[in-house]
Amino acid sequence: MKFTRSWVNTTETYGWISISIHWLMALTILGMYPLGLYIVSLGYYDPGYRIYPNIHRSIGILVACLLIIRLIWSAMMPKPLIHSSSSLETIAAKAGHISLYLLLMIVVSSGYMISTADGRSIQVFDWFSVPALPFLATRQEDLAGDIHFYASTLMMILVGLHALAALKHHYISKDNTLSRMLGIKGDTQ
Repeated sequence: MKFTRSWVNTTETYGWISISIHWLMALTILGMYPLGLYIVSLGYYDPGYRIYPNIHRSIGILVACLLIIRLIWSAMMPKPLIHSSSSLETIAAKAGHISLYLLLMIVVSSGYMISTADGRSIQVFDWFSVPALPFLATRQEDLAGDIHFYASTLMMILVGLHALAALKHHYISKDNTLSRMLGIKGDTQ
C-alpha cells in the first residue's frame, strides 16, 4: 500500500488537500445529523437546550466556510477521471456529486435562516459572529426548519448511496475509486 504524496489533484488521483477536506466534511456532516435530531427532541428546561444548538450552529458555519473553500479548490484542481463501466454510472456519479453539493448548500442556508430568524447573529464558538441579514430576519424559522430537516434527511440518504457506490467500486468493480479518496495509490484492474 503506497500513499499519494501530492498535495494537489491529478487526473489519476486526489491530492491530500482534497482528501482532507472530503473526509473532514464527511465526518462532520455525519455527526451533525444525529446532533440535529437530538436537539429537536430536547425540552425547553433540558440543560442541553442552551448548549447543543450553539454547538450545532457553530459547526454549521464552519461547514459552510469549508464548503466555500472546497468549491473554490475543486474549481482550481483537475478532476480525477471517473472509473465506471457504463455511461449511466458516470452520469449517476456526476448527478450524485452535484446533488450532494446543492443539498449541503440548502442545509447550510436554511440552518442560517433558522438561526437568524429573530435578527440575532450567530456566535461561532466565541471566536467570531456571523450577522443576521435584515431582509432574511422575518420569522421564517418554521419554513426554514422544514427545509433544513427534509434537505438534511435527503442528503443523508444520498451520502449512504455515495458510500455504497464507493464500496461497489472497491469490492465488485475492483477499481481504485475508493483507494484514490483514501490517498492510496493502486492500479486500476
